[in-house]
Amino acid sequence: MLEQGMRAGDTGRAGPREWLGVAVLALPTMLLSLDLSVLYLALPHLSADLGATSTQQLWITDSYVFMTAGFLVTMGAVGDAIGRRRLLLIGAPAFGVASVLAAYAPTAELLILARGLLGIAGAMLLPSTLSLLRSMFGEPKQLGIAVAAWTTAYMAGVTLGPVIGGLMLQRFWWGSVFLLGVPVMALLLAVGPWLLPEHRKPGPAVVDLPSVGLSLGAVLSLVFGLKEVANAGWAPLPAAALAVGLALGAVFVGRQRRLLTPLIDLRLLRIPAIGATLLIALLVAATQNGTVLVLTQFLQLVEGLSPLRAGLWLAIPSLALIVTINATPHLAHRVRPGRLLATGLVVAAGGALVLASVPGVGRTGLLLAGAVVLFAGIGVPGALFNQLVLGAAPSERAGSAASMASTSGELGIALGIATFGSLATITYRGRLHLPPDTPSAAAGTARESIVDAVATARELPVVLGAEVLDAAHAAFLATLRTVTIANAGVFLAVAVVAAVTLREVRPTGERPSE
Repeated sequence: MLEQGMRAGDTGRAGPREWLGVAVLALPTMLLSLDLSVLYLALPHLSADLGATSTQQLWITDSYVFMTAGFLVTMGAVGDAIGRRRLLLIGAPAFGVASVLAAYAPTAELLILARGLLGIAGAMLLPSTLSLLRSMFGEPKQLGIAVAAWTTAYMAGVTLGPVIGGLMLQRFWWGSVFLLGVPVMALLLAVGPWLLPEHRKPGPAVVDLPSVGLSLGAVLSLVFGLKEVANAGWAPLPAAALAVGLALGAVFVGRQRRLLTPLIDLRLLRIPAIGATLLIALLVAATQNGTVLVLTQFLQLVEGLSPLRAGLWLAIPSLALIVTINATPHLAHRVRPGRLLATGLVVAAGGALVLASVPGVGRTGLLLAGAVVLFAGIGVPGALFNQLVLGAAPSERAGSAASMASTSGELGIALGIATFGSLATITYRGRLHLPPDTPSAAAGTARESIVDAVATARELPVVLGAEVLDAAHAAFLATLRTVTIANAGVFLAVAVVAAVTLREVRPTGERPSE
């Protein structure tokens, strides 16, 4: 009866020690997500210092994401096999050492290597922190609150990354943004063995190495292909990468079905609270990140906000997100998850439509209102996804379930950047109408992206530059409308999917016999 939520035998209530453990797990979780966004402001500084080329700059940011996404499935299975706390305490010093290597990297190549090592260490930590919650909290309501705290920490890291990065760059050098990981990992090593329980699946510790290679190849190829589609469009290289990723994924799935001890137990996907939830999570992550991608560009390149001010501006809707994330578990104790998810996604769609109604530059109040409504709606699925997956998974497979949830989110992020990034590019180029007297070279550059248009406008005569800038702003306003309308449509479609596929899943406070 796993389809109905938590197992009936998991009735133990957690005490103060477990809640202290949540606080300890929240710190590395926040750090892992912060490492995704803290680099945005530091990138120009370190690129100038290290002489990084444009290609190297992409790899400095992407190597962390690639390695994290590629190793999540493997590390979830390793945690189940050797113990989740053990894997966490192995990953903590590895992350700390890699952070120091990144902070003091003398060349762009070594920084790329250090960021890749950070990604591998992050993949050790992320599923371990999440799956340990399943071991610590057997009572459904408490598990929901603990997962909400974990999700809040993750989202806070994403939001605070640009703000913290900006503040540190005002006082220190670019490498300081990486050193944030050292004291956090030291604290985890100091108190983790005392506060956190060990948990592993019964039986011998077996990890199928061919499955590891297949999962790495599939996820890395898919993430690389999706990112390259966003950067360069449908060129032969990203198309080939996607094809290879899909082929390796098919082989991987076939192998898992034959193995007695698979890397991922595909039977978990038959449970509606897991299979349907992972699909919905992927689509919501894609849509959410597509919205944020265009919104952050609009704030900086059209509204003219600095990266730091844009980060502070986004802190307001992020607060609405955090409030919703922490309120949702209490509602989920009484209301069916399918209804909650559908309601939250309809609210998010309403926020996207408010963003689509922005009439022009200078309407930051309307932008803020739309973003607050959208983020508040997204907070509902953000709070429920991990709780549903962990609550429905057998305790001994919580590591694999957590890695599946994290991988779904990572693939969703890449899918959102690729899909909605491509839609934004196509719309911008189609709606850009430059003055007739714009030099052909400048016009070609301005059509590449809003970033290139803003840079080009500064190099033209004052009057012509202002006209080019106005045209670029108008085109990107049309882009914002197109993307947010598309996002609203996706949110509404996913709301229907959630309401239908999860209609039989009970509230988290109910037992199967109730």
